[in-house]
Amino acid sequence: MKTITVTTEIHADRELHISLPDDVPLGQVEIVVVISPVNPSPNRTLGDLLTSEFFGMWHDREDIPDSSAFAQQLRREAWRRPE
Repeated sequence: MKTITVTTEIHADRELHISLPDDVPLGQVEIVVVISPVNPSPNRTLGDLLTSEFFGMWHDREDIPDSSAFAQQLRREAWRRPE
């Protein structure tokens, strides 16, 4: 899995055009678009997180039977030191 952050503007036509870096692998991929403000409020609370689109975002995914284990694996991979 590769994560790329793209900052862009949404125009009236609601079309989004992006160019991907050369190191993105070719082939079939799943692209997840999360719409969030560029400068989120620094005064967010745990209650804000619980009501956000991020809480339970993997709940209905049939390809992720245990979302807690999946999230833990993502964290392990993200924090693994390069060899």
